[in-house]
Amino acid sequence: MEYAGAIYHVMSRGNRRDKIFRDRPDYERFLNTLHEACEKTGWQVHAWCLLGNHFHLVIETPAPNLVAGMKWLLGVYTKRFNIRHRTCGHLFKCPSDCTYTGG
Repeated sequence: MEYAGAIYHVMSRGNRRDKIFRDRPDYERFLNTLHEACEKTGWQVHAWCLLGNHFHLVIETPAPNLVAGMKWLLGVYTKRFNIRHRTCGHLFKCPSDCTYTGG
């Protein structure tokens, strides 16, 4: 369920627990892509933690758009990662884990 004004804890892990961040530019590219997602969706990120093979976000959604926004975020980052590293295919295990925390 998606709610306007909701706060969610979102976690997404690399497919087969593979690394989704290989080096510092990958972390920076993800954060830039997250910033773009926030501009598109109106999300507010209250906290984030990026680890080698997964990430955690605490996101507030002013509109019920978590699923569409995550689809965009993961798809765009995957495309950029694959181009940069000359790979192809899925980067993330689907679906992401999401917990409604209030709002």
